[in-house]
Amino acid sequence: MSAYIVTYDLHKQGQNYDCIIGKLKAYPTHWHMQQSVWVVVTNQTAVQIRDNLKTCLDSNDKLFVGKLSAGAWYGYSANVNEWLVKHI
Repeated sequence: MSAYIVTYDLHKQGQNYDCIIGKLKAYPTHWHMQQSVWVVVTNQTAVQIRDNLKTCLDSNDKLFVGKLSAGAWYGYSANVNEWLVKHI
């Protein structure tokens, strides 16, 4: 399994985030890192994750999915640090 960072910007005024958040939470191993930033751990590829999530997007929205192989962070709790070390 690999860890992927997922970031998105939904630009439509009053955009409903329920669809994309629901799809991200459906990944058995996920972490809501920041407002529109998630980490998911899956056997899917970045393209498969993108294709799964883009059904929630409008034509003016943005989505990025990137495979994580290393990382550095600051300011997170001990359990988040442990989660990141385990999955990245």
